[in-house]
Amino acid sequence: MSRMYRFRGWLLTLCATVSLSACATAPVKPSAMEAASPRSILIVPVVNQSLNVTAPDYFLATISRPLADKGYYVFPVNAVKRLLEDDGLSDADLVHSAPTPRLARLFGADAVLYVSIERWDARYLVFATQVTVQLSYVIKDGRTDQVLWQNRQTIVYQPDTSNSGNPLVNLAVNAVNAAITKAAPNYLPLARQANQQAFSSREIPPGPYAFEESSSRAAR
Repeated sequence: MSRMYRFRGWLLTLCATVSLSACATAPVKPSAMEAASPRSILIVPVVNQSLNVTAPDYFLATISRPLADKGYYVFPVNAVKRLLEDDGLSDADLVHSAPTPRLARLFGADAVLYVSIERWDARYLVFATQVTVQLSYVIKDGRTDQVLWQNRQTIVYQPDTSNSGNPLVNLAVNAVNAAITKAAPNYLPLARQANQQAFSSREIPPGPYAFEESSSRAAR
């Protein structure tokens, strides 16, 4: 009888061990951003591949906040642009082709964010206008030039069509709305949405100042 109890006890121990082994999960490999652990990110002037010459300046007004909210120190983009111009890098293409460590040393940055505007346009369709913002992002290590993270976002907006029950009225209203959108498209909400979606990636962990930011907000 005692042998049976010992065997039963051994069997239960074995089952428990197997169960715990099955429940154990493999450790999650940290992303390149987590491994590098940058504290500060330098945002350099954006390369504009669209036909809209004002796109870079408008876009730069949207890019700092989401990274700062994520917990990283972000250098003031306008000051960065002026200092780069003083250093002979007045063109965004020149900046993007310069060695990342050189750019990082100029400001003491841990990482550098490069953004290219691929589309920033409003296209007139039949009684509708479609507004598109397409952006590509790359963050590189300021010491090694290694790519830590990259992403691409496309945001499309098309105003809702009117449906009054009268086809002729609908056509007229939609045509007017399309003309207004074409004449004065609002790209900023689309750019902000693209940035938010890009930086919410799990590959970008909360920065070192994320806890301080949340604590200061809670204290207000």
